[in-house]
Amino acid sequence: MKSSNHGRKTGVRALRVSAADVAREAGVTPATVSYVFNGRGGVSAEMRQRVLQIAREMGYPLERHRAKLDADRTRVLGLVLAHIDNPFYADVAAGTIDAARGQGYEVFLAHTQESPETLASVVEAMITRRVDGIVLTVLHPDDGGIVRRLRQTRMPFVQLIRRIPGLHADFIGIDDVTAAEEIVRHVVEHGYTDLAVVTGPHNSSSSGSRAEAFVATAQRLGAPVPSHRRFTTSLTAEGGNHAARHLIETGDVPRAIVCGSDAIASGVIGSLRGNGIRIPEDVAVTGIDGVFPAASMLAELTTISVPRRHMAELAVDQLIRRIDGAGGPTRESIRPYELHIGTTCGCPPRAISPVAGEFAGAT
Repeated sequence: MKSSNHGRKTGVRALRVSAADVAREAGVTPATVSYVFNGRGGVSAEMRQRVLQIAREMGYPLERHRAKLDADRTRVLGLVLAHIDNPFYADVAAGTIDAARGQGYEVFLAHTQESPETLASVVEAMITRRVDGIVLTVLHPDDGGIVRRLRQTRMPFVQLIRRIPGLHADFIGIDDVTAAEEIVRHVVEHGYTDLAVVTGPHNSSSSGSRAEAFVATAQRLGAPVPSHRRFTTSLTAEGGNHAARHLIETGDVPRAIVCGSDAIASGVIGSLRGNGIRIPEDVAVTGIDGVFPAASMLAELTTISVPRRHMAELAVDQLIRRIDGAGGPTRESIRPYELHIGTTCGCPPRAISPVAGEFAGAT
């Protein structure tokens, strides 16, 4: 690698400096210089800074590259959701759009309803339409082909809420395991040992982690959940309604139902109430997400309140950093949550103030 200034061009000759000249002087490949000049990932922050410094010293016209880079951008971000009719994802969408517009971007929005074929089609459409980067809330462990396609096209992306375990890619979410443990502990502290759990698809990292933590925590606290009371469904009110109907029709209604999302909890509550079952006098119900205000039909749902909009803002900020060419290691940001104590668990109104999760922080 060259360390001297020998051969660096200045003055009139500077206009004839090429990217290949910069690569030779920096001791790197032309591809590395191209990634730096075009704001692509795959280059460390230190190397990026070094290449740009050498280019400036050699008189390479970086302002032309910057103008071309800005002209090549569409100023559009992609956002892929699971179910847009789930209020949780609606809040994520609103937070993403507001944050993107605050930085001069618009959003190409799509949802997949958990269909891998739809996900592949949507991602391909976003690549074709040249979005500058994508926020993904829908990745499953078997979506490696999607990741390979994004990296093949050098499309920046951020995982939000869900992640592929072991994948080296930026992620923003909460500690789903600890949140699930906390809410089950609260339910069992009421004295309920007769439980059912209803969660989203197990191939979602967040839903799968919550389901496993629900069952393991209940077992540890002396309230084991039998296999026939462990339901996997869609992250919608209809999914919760379907699970509750099954419990009612089979005469197997438990004393408490722990749900993996507020949307599921709303369907469970609607089905129970529609069949004359009182909440919480007959059956206690809890959720996770914190999307329903106190004035809603759920009155005061006991739930885990997730900072949906804040996480969306962080995802947009990190995605734009990558679009702007920020290299370095992947970032994982685990955000704080709140245990919101409502009345659907059996607590009296406003008996307990919301308690913040203990593991807040970012890494």
